[in-house]
Amino acid sequence: MTAKPTNQQLQSKEATLFRHLVQNYETKQYKKGLKAAEQILRKQPDHGDTQAMKALILSNQGKQDEAFELCKTALKNAMKSHVCWHVYGLLYRGVRNYEEALKAYRFALKLDPDSVQIQRDLALLQAQMRDFAGLTASRQQMLQAKPQLRSNWTALAIAQHLNGDLSAAEDILHRYEETLKQTPGKGDMEHQEAVLYKNTIIAESGNVQRALEHLDGVYKNAIDRVAVMEMKAEYLLKLEKKAEAEKAYRSLLNRNTERRAYFEGLEKACGLDRSKKEDHAKLLELYEEYASKSERRDAARRMPLDFLEGHVFREHADRYLRRMFTKGIPSTFANTKQLYAVPAKMETILDLVKGYSKEEPYTNGGAEQREANGGIEKSGSSKTVSPEVIAKNWSLSVNYFLAQHYDYYLSRDAKQAQQHIEKAIEISASKNDYTYHMTRARIMKHQGNTAAASKAMDAAREMDKSDRYINTKCAKYQLRNDEHQPAIDTMGMFTRKEAVGGPLGDLLDMQCVWFITEDGESYLRQGKYALALKRFKSVYDIFDTWTDDQFDFHSFSLRKGMIRAYIDMMRWEDKLREHPFFSRAALSAIRILTLLHDRPELVRGGHMNGTGHSSAEKKAAAKARKAAEKAEADKKLAAAKKATPKADDEDAKKKEDSDPQGTEAFKNIGDKPLEEAMKYLSPLLELSPKSVAAQVAGFEVYIRRKKYLPALKCFLAVRELDSSSPRVHELGSRLKLALKTDSADLSTAVKETIEAAFPSKHADEDIAKHNEHYLEKHANSAPHVQAVIRVRIAADGKSFEKSAGDLTKTLESETVALEDALAGLSLLDDLEAETTAKEKYNEAARKRFPEATAFSAR
Repeated sequence: MTAKPTNQQLQSKEATLFRHLVQNYETKQYKKGLKAAEQILRKQPDHGDTQAMKALILSNQGKQDEAFELCKTALKNAMKSHVCWHVYGLLYRGVRNYEEALKAYRFALKLDPDSVQIQRDLALLQAQMRDFAGLTASRQQMLQAKPQLRSNWTALAIAQHLNGDLSAAEDILHRYEETLKQTPGKGDMEHQEAVLYKNTIIAESGNVQRALEHLDGVYKNAIDRVAVMEMKAEYLLKLEKKAEAEKAYRSLLNRNTERRAYFEGLEKACGLDRSKKEDHAKLLELYEEYASKSERRDAARRMPLDFLEGHVFREHADRYLRRMFTKGIPSTFANTKQLYAVPAKMETILDLVKGYSKEEPYTNGGAEQREANGGIEKSGSSKTVSPEVIAKNWSLSVNYFLAQHYDYYLSRDAKQAQQHIEKAIEISASKNDYTYHMTRARIMKHQGNTAAASKAMDAAREMDKSDRYINTKCAKYQLRNDEHQPAIDTMGMFTRKEAVGGPLGDLLDMQCVWFITEDGESYLRQGKYALALKRFKSVYDIFDTWTDDQFDFHSFSLRKGMIRAYIDMMRWEDKLREHPFFSRAALSAIRILTLLHDRPELVRGGHMNGTGHSSAEKKAAAKARKAAEKAEADKKLAAAKKATPKADDEDAKKKEDSDPQGTEAFKNIGDKPLEEAMKYLSPLLELSPKSVAAQVAGFEVYIRRKKYLPALKCFLAVRELDSSSPRVHELGSRLKLALKTDSADLSTAVKETIEAAFPSKHADEDIAKHNEHYLEKHANSAPHVQAVIRVRIAADGKSFEKSAGDLTKTLESETVALEDALAGLSLLDDLEAETTAKEKYNEAARKRFPEATAFSAR
């Protein structure tokens, strides 16, 4: 930050110290900077610019409150100092108050219109806030100030592009090219990227023909040759120049024969349509042309299975599977499971593989049979493989495929899956191949036996302790079994030993979202709500950090000239919170916060982390907590003695968690849980409007806040997305009950709007009868019964015993899935059912799912 003192004139010595102060800030020598500031303030205690710079240093040391107070004092002493206003904006930007930061920057720019740095910071903030109109104006001023810099021209083009003015963006890039006295060389990365960026703008404007002509002109000098080839093929296809497009896609396939998108483009270029049966023969011929060129090509052999049907599909699937099994490729099921979406194809594949299990390789003509079906190639490495190895690969692959087939959710049969994976492990007899042991653990997990699955996955990990993948898988399974400390210890094998807070602290620093989310969900299952919410808040903060990380790229991408990647990043950031892990964390956090609204005694009674209700349970929980804390303290002490921290003491103190159990944060939101829930809900509804889970979460929050129009909107969205879902009955009935209760408090306009979109068909006294009639129609469906019970509790909170009985009856149904049974158990917990009712439910569940550990005695 370049800054000149603007209010009081400093003596030469103090002016020199002020320059050193600015340099110390820029080089992050904060201690020296504070020392210089103190020296100046001794002579001139009211020097506003020095106070502002000191505030900026304090802010970077984490002392935000002190920094803001000092900066406000600086503004009082130097109201017309652009330095003070600039610093004020930087402080607000540091706490993510972008609106106030923007105001401060603009005021600073009025005081010093020629300041390049203020103008640049303003532009970066406008890009961050997606104020593209303001960004265009700022970049225009920066270009006028320094037209000799190419980055200023490119930055203005980007601003106009993002603002939707594609013609102006193209014109700016073209005008800069006209100013060049000679064309930059092929090695000029910045120029080549700008040229391709210009081409994408032309294409986005809809003028594909001109984009193609422009691409032909720059083709020879392009550094990113693959991108140019892909763009050309795409343009030719859009322009219906199919002969040239076919040639272009064939050129791409010569570079990469496993790229499915290239094959799909080639199909269109050849005028072939998968949905037309008359084109299937030509399509198969096309793929066989590429498959025949090398035995190692997989995509050309696999893709025809997507569109072939009947006996042709069976023949091709037979050749493909025989080839894969003979080679012993473990990923065969992963390559073919997408075909299971078509039941007929799933049955055909199963029938084929069952037949293979009865074959004896290399006996009774088995070898000749496989050779006739394409199982053995006449050229290549497989020719030298011994018959014994091929026989072993065959048997191992068949059993491994069947184990995965019977474990897949569309064809699940846990008993058969277990039998085949055990046979595969017996055939493998390898001490270092953990693949089959991982699948055994996965089968146990799908049976609900999380304890055995965790143990099996840990055994697999022991086979290769240097493999990070199996290490993380093991930690995940341990968390699914609620083994927090073992999971942290497992992850600790690959974390920094000197990290503040141990392995968990390092995982938070590394933004390991999957572990934090799984850890939070485990705590939620145990009723440790404060710890669970703490983890979900950490995930929320990580996504905020990813959003803030854009700041660096607004300038870095221009400096390095990587413009197309920058545009992709901006568009990715706009949909960042569509990420599955954000959705999982947000939905779980909303569940906790709505529960806290319904049961505020969770905070007042001290049950934030699963503490028992009775005095004996409280003592036991306290004793266990003290033992765990002591063990953790001893572990940290031992680690501290072994390791020498790289961070200095101040950094370590800054990272130290002052609320490790999350209880203080939990108490702070005790009076306003629904307001906190809106932080998680708003991004979900905005970026995932087609998610039923997100809309249900929105309904739960809005119905509690008595915001009936938004609640109605969420209900209508659920009905549109899945009209057959039992959630439609549940949410509709609960909304009617709530509207009836609060009818007197609703305005006429709201009532008319609701009645127009959601006419009342049942009076209040009829809702309960309608609900029971709905139960009679769907008594054998666990999700429907659970929906009925939620309505029943909303209408009459005294039906706990009957509801518990109805939930237990659902376990008698042959169609009930493990997930449905677990949802029923969770509902019993939400209803705070009696211990005897839970035990009856668990007993019935154990008979239905004997392997599941969730239903063991609690």
